[in-house]
Amino acid sequence: MLRLTRLWHEHFPITGTMGTQATQHTGAPDWSLTTLTPLAPNTNIHGSAFAGTLYAVEALTAWGLVYLALEEAGIAASIIHAEGQIKFAQPVRSDIEVRCTYAGFGDDFARLRRDGRCKIELTSQALVAGEVVSEFNGLYPLRLERTTR
Repeated sequence: MLRLTRLWHEHFPITGTMGTQATQHTGAPDWSLTTLTPLAPNTNIHGSAFAGTLYAVEALTAWGLVYLALEEAGIAASIIHAEGQIKFAQPVRSDIEVRCTYAGFGDDFARLRRDGRCKIELTSQALVAGEVVSEFNGLYPLRLERTTR
């Protein structure tokens, strides 16, 4: 998980400031990624988690799950965060744990290999004491990277 966290901090520098860490990952067939972001540098004027942080971390967790799945499948592809929406159930007043799970990469990656592109819809959730406090739904188009010889 340290490798993914380093990648984020290098290529998405705001994640270092936010303190986001990839903490747990499970591979095929029931893929999952869990991240943890400390509350302290990510609060709003009410002392709860800033809504923009929740959106960013939930979108990033979904992106990270796709990245890890592509890497494990040996596929070089661009991942685009094309759209997303989030619903907030209640304020978050603790460190931000986010989980994204997905079991459909096999079919998606077959389509990616065949067509050179595909779109994946993912849901990630922020959890406090196991209770969902916000839910993000995002669309991630993938495109095979071209190699030059």
